[in-house]
Amino acid sequence: MAEASRVLQTTLLPTFHPQHKIHTFHSLPLNFRRNPVQCSVSTTDGAKATVAQKIPWGCDIDSLENASALQKWLTDSGLPPQKMAIQKVEVGERGLVALKNIRKGEKLLFVPPSLFITADSEWTCGEAGEVLKKNGVPDWPFLATYLISEASYLQSSRWSNYISALPRQPYSLLYWTREELDRYLEASQIRQRAIERVTNVVGTYNDLRKRIFSKYPALFPEEVFNIETFKWSFGILFSRLVRLPSLGGKVALVPWADMLNHSCKVDAFLDYDKSSQGVVFSTDVAYEPGEQVFISYGKKSNGELLLSYGFVPREGTNPRDSVELPLSLSKSDKCYKEKLEVLRKYGLSASQCYPMQITGWPLELMAYAYLAVSPPSMSGQFDEMAAAASNKSTAKKDLRYSEIEEEALQFILDTCEASISKYNKFLQASGSMDLDVTSPKQLNRRLFLKQLAVDLSTSERRILFRAQYILRRRLRDIRSGELKALTIFNGFRKFFK
Repeated sequence: MAEASRVLQTTLLPTFHPQHKIHTFHSLPLNFRRNPVQCSVSTTDGAKATVAQKIPWGCDIDSLENASALQKWLTDSGLPPQKMAIQKVEVGERGLVALKNIRKGEKLLFVPPSLFITADSEWTCGEAGEVLKKNGVPDWPFLATYLISEASYLQSSRWSNYISALPRQPYSLLYWTREELDRYLEASQIRQRAIERVTNVVGTYNDLRKRIFSKYPALFPEEVFNIETFKWSFGILFSRLVRLPSLGGKVALVPWADMLNHSCKVDAFLDYDKSSQGVVFSTDVAYEPGEQVFISYGKKSNGELLLSYGFVPREGTNPRDSVELPLSLSKSDKCYKEKLEVLRKYGLSASQCYPMQITGWPLELMAYAYLAVSPPSMSGQFDEMAAAASNKSTAKKDLRYSEIEEEALQFILDTCEASISKYNKFLQASGSMDLDVTSPKQLNRRLFLKQLAVDLSTSERRILFRAQYILRRRLRDIRSGELKALTIFNGFRKFFK
């Protein structure tokens, strides 16, 4: 599981456009030069990419030695005495465990701003930071580059103890190969989101390399700033970057706080507290000494937790779990072009995904279904339906078209059952998946990924089963009501004969 704070969730990474000319590079001061020694960086297929320096890209996820060094450095750097300590835990390998009794509603952490990593943090190599700032690089790629740069300066960076305690390979779908995504997530819509995320990380790196890195090779040598190290840094950001509402939504890495693991049973989250001038959270449950202390990473589905943090909660433990149901217009629809036009008007497309929860589905999904099944005679209402499907309608959202309600519900049911069939196929095949690999380490990795995929598919199929039951019952009620009305009508006909 991940050890992370409440992440700033984003599907697509920001791109940037140069707003200043790139200035001529001046040679680095001697104290900024990197030591020419050897190191290895893990790649997605388990191979090793040799680079020109021995850079500690984090540590093993369960390393207490690095965590202990981090804790000492934080204390020496101004972190106040804590009621928690980093220890091995069942949930998350490492976590923060209570040293004393902690009351419900008690404020913990108090990490001062001097220990935050933000876009304003000082670079060991100031020239590198200035180049990125002059080229208008947004916060995400800016911070990703910052992490790599600071890691490359080893002990010369003030963040060396923090970086050494970070996971060498973050639990992130960024580290799944395309084959693994296609194989293990074939039934889930999270697969497409993971592919888009990987594509955007690669695209962001290529953009930086083309516009900046290639023009400043001494500041950004390719053996250090490459796609593998960017996957590492973005994996860290996706799983640990926190948005602080009380600081105007500023994003930051907060050492120590990001050792807290997630629980679906709590709602506590990190924020900046102006009175104590530090990042804190207020507990919503009490803890006894030896118990792991948790926060919430946000109201995320199991798929979203896997996407950013690399774990899936136990089935039935996440009340915010959902599954995305893909709905599509039929190209054989006589009004296909007209319906597509109104959908595009409201930022939608011919295929849309909507979240379904165990408790039901959003009104937008029903509105899309109405539009998908509506006949040409209802063309005057297409715009209203599309607006409601996009949640941009100023009218009452709970639209209902009784004359096509049965068709809309059947449309959703058919889509739901098609998705269930995909999950059934995957789960049946998962028992006999070929995991024959020569390396024991790779075998363990495959087994781990397979188990994550099985857990995700099981939890998402459970939601679809519930939706299937509700839809069938509603359709039965509609049809039995029609049958009853028809029986009464035929009785009246006989009466008046």
